[in-house]
Amino acid sequence: MPEWKLGAVESRFADIIWSHAPIASGELARRCEAELGWKRTTTYTVLKKLCGRGLFANNGGTVEVLVPREAFYARQSQAFVEETFHGSLPAFLAAFTARKRLTAAEIDELRAMIDGLGKEE
Repeated sequence: MPEWKLGAVESRFADIIWSHAPIASGELARRCEAELGWKRTTTYTVLKKLCGRGLFANNGGTVEVLVPREAFYARQSQAFVEETFHGSLPAFLAAFTARKRLTAAEIDELRAMIDGLGKEE
């Protein structure tokens, strides 16, 4: 499986791509200069790195998404729960709610999600 962990700056860069893809590599470099203060060479270096990880592809000067943002963050969340809580979602929720109380709306939303998992479509 490709390495999908991103540092803070890489995450900001990936968000630019996810928000604008497909995007011409030149336009991406201009956006990164404006939003991240990067030189063109920095943009292309980081792009090549993330393409090598299988997240994006640069086809003929057009940057395309191979792994959608939602799939990326779902995988990140799953890996975190597996690595930190031995795969136990209840253990994660117990740790999370020990420091942050859930609102009634959040509890209702979680209940609806759980109830929806038990239904076959």
